[in-house]
Amino acid sequence: MFRFVVRRLLQMVLAFFGTTLIVYALMFAGQGDPIQALAGERPVTEAQRAYLTEKYNLDRTGVGGFFYRYFDYVGNLLRGDLGESLTGRSIGEILTTAWPVTLKLALIAMAVTIVVGVTAGVVAGMRRASIFDNSTLLLTLLVLGIPTIVLAPLAQYLLGVKWQVFPPTAGAQPSLYALLLPGIVLGSLSLATALRLTRTSVAENLRADYVRTAKSKGLLRRRIVSVHVLRNSLIPVVTFLGVELGNLMSGAIITEGVFNIPGVGFNLFRGIRTEDGPLVVGIVSVLVVVYLVANLLVDVLYAVLDPRIRYE
Repeated sequence: MFRFVVRRLLQMVLAFFGTTLIVYALMFAGQGDPIQALAGERPVTEAQRAYLTEKYNLDRTGVGGFFYRYFDYVGNLLRGDLGESLTGRSIGEILTTAWPVTLKLALIAMAVTIVVGVTAGVVAGMRRASIFDNSTLLLTLLVLGIPTIVLAPLAQYLLGVKWQVFPPTAGAQPSLYALLLPGIVLGSLSLATALRLTRTSVAENLRADYVRTAKSKGLLRRRIVSVHVLRNSLIPVVTFLGVELGNLMSGAIITEGVFNIPGVGFNLFRGIRTEDGPLVVGIVSVLVVVYLVANLLVDVLYAVLDPRIRYE
């Protein structure tokens, strides 16, 4: 296990450098005027041009200059300095303010996915072709067929404006209750996928040979399902949830934008809209680390869920 974790950490380092290099290149390398690329569509005065040239080492041109700026950025990043946005505000300060909001939103969405999706998937898998199974299939297909850009405003109008069950917007300092509706919307697609994945996995394991052997030995059905079937069925579900956790932690740009939630996704969308290159690169770099750590935890959980899996 130790050697496996070390190998994965080395792979994470390579993935981190590769991903950040691509994002950095997309934001800055292909621009004819890098200073104008930093400033977006806004006009740049001579004083601003001189300041940006000195701050981002833009006097170094060519491929060598690009890699010099990239490694200078990575060096600052490894020291915990994410730099400043074009508005002059520290990106670390922006993430410090936005991250707790997105974390609450992601935890609500993940809780909805696990409690409702996985539980309903287990029941549907145990009762194949029943009314419950067919009903969940219809509902999940309906949810998966509606894009978030439609589902979020629809939920906001019906549950926030018309029926006033939840606050229509979260505001600058949203409470847990104000984040409940956007959390449900954010987790709805994950819930539908987790439900179908759990249902399929449980149904397949119930037909496995080890289940028939356990039944022939006289084990109770509840013990067979809870100890053997559920444990083996959760492996693909954990894989999905681990990857989905990274998506949820990114803040889901559409959901945070519709409900006016000042989280990571909201700030990322603002950076893209205003062409704030340093802000976009800084946020994406942090999200890359979140994705990599989540995938590492998923791989380690494999050995916990299934004793047959050993990383040697």
